[in-house]
Amino acid sequence: MMALSLNNFRYYAKRYISPTLLNLNVRNIACNSFNYNHEGHRFNKRQSVFLHKNRQYETGRGSAAAWPLSSHRTFLTTPLVANTGSASSKTSVLKLSPQNFIDYLKAENIRRLYLVFDPEEKAVKVSHPGLLEELKLFLLKDKVDFDEHEGIFMQLGKRTNCLLGAFIWRTNRGQACGGIRLWDYADMEAYLRDGLRLGQGMGVKSALAGLWAGGGKGVIQEPPSDNHKDPEFRTSLFYDYGEFLSSLNGCYVAAEDVGLNVSDLDNVHMFTRYTTCISEVKGGSGNPSIATGKGVVCAMEGALDYLNMGTLVGKRIAIQGAGNVATVIVEELLQKGVSHIYVTDCHQIRVTDMRNRFYPKYKDILQVEKVEIDDNSVAGYPCDIFSPCALGNVLNADTIPMINAKIVCGAANNQLGCPADNELLKERGISYIVDFLANRMGIVNCANEVYGRLPDDPAITRHFNKEWENSIFNITNKILKKAEDDNITPVEAANEIADKLSRELHPIWPNRSKQIIKSLVDNEWHLKALI
Repeated sequence: MMALSLNNFRYYAKRYISPTLLNLNVRNIACNSFNYNHEGHRFNKRQSVFLHKNRQYETGRGSAAAWPLSSHRTFLTTPLVANTGSASSKTSVLKLSPQNFIDYLKAENIRRLYLVFDPEEKAVKVSHPGLLEELKLFLLKDKVDFDEHEGIFMQLGKRTNCLLGAFIWRTNRGQACGGIRLWDYADMEAYLRDGLRLGQGMGVKSALAGLWAGGGKGVIQEPPSDNHKDPEFRTSLFYDYGEFLSSLNGCYVAAEDVGLNVSDLDNVHMFTRYTTCISEVKGGSGNPSIATGKGVVCAMEGALDYLNMGTLVGKRIAIQGAGNVATVIVEELLQKGVSHIYVTDCHQIRVTDMRNRFYPKYKDILQVEKVEIDDNSVAGYPCDIFSPCALGNVLNADTIPMINAKIVCGAANNQLGCPADNELLKERGISYIVDFLANRMGIVNCANEVYGRLPDDPAITRHFNKEWENSIFNITNKILKKAEDDNITPVEAANEIADKLSRELHPIWPNRSKQIIKSLVDNEWHLKALI
């Protein structure tokens, strides 16, 4: 197993990961004795890590399935018993691989299923009570990722038999919105937890961005034998997902996430109107990297302003990652008059591409270096702002003591390893700009495609100015001020603000998605034949 540089993960990996499945099999893992509480709960869902197939990944928007490693968090997993053969051979459904779960559903003649939360009864309703009762208990007892999500819907694709999922969280502000993820999950618990966590994460991000949208996430289990790499199969897979979306009647509107591209969304769009991020030639919003990069720079400016550090003119910036968003950030920073930018990346092609784009004109200002994949030394580079724009979990007990900047503000998702690391930043006097604020323009860029397009669209550009009260600049100031006034971390301050916003009702269509979900249950969506 590859060496892990994150705080305490070497120990946990050796002790708790099955040599066969590489899945965590413990239910109590401490992270620097940081006490669990409600706000920490929300934070933990997005700031987590998982280990899967000898690889380390971030979770949340732009990542993969996760096992949260955080303080005193208890996975209250009730065994889900599935008969996988003989009477004596019974296995927890949560521990089934998604492919085995698919086989289980097919054996029970189930093509669709749901788990829906009833807020009045504080109960979870399931489509197949006898077979899914234990799944219901898992959600009700879980204290980590389930937060009264309004609905979980799953379907086996008509053409491909792939497991398709949609996770919906708090649609007070409007339809659930979020990307579709195509990923290979180790087991069904990982599949469920990722969808739950990411669905809520999108709701928080949308609320903080002022979008009239709830939290949503699509999750597709990769098919066996890399069938998704076959063009014909892949087209069929996203046709299947489009039909699945249409069957949900618009309570969830999809977008692009890890494992998908614009062509895939175009194929989804062939069978539904409930998707965004389609190609520009079909009326879509195009590449979100430009807007995302500009948003990160606006957050940097907001932090500098609050800390009375002036503007970006003459500032030194260290960036981890040289991908599409980082390239936009570098371009923006150069235009803002920074004095020096230091960039590292573990991929030579990205380093070369960035040098080719900006050298020789900015060679005296911009330094771009190739580093090893586990090299986090950029965190200790002397600068004003450290900007993580690669993998998550880069801010941990190993790296935070190295940081030589007053501000951390980047595009990467889930930059913190655990809540204790958030506190460590605060103790060191480092202002951390939460990722779901700094990188919010990805969802903003595509959220309102249905309302048409304008050159220099004010619905987009207002996020970059200083006049609109909900602009990135102003919300950055607001979060940092609340954190200082209340003596809490910026993450806690952002969560409090986002939680309040996420409960506001859509001004025209209040509770519309809740009504749709109820109608799906009442009309026995799970029993409808696949068209």
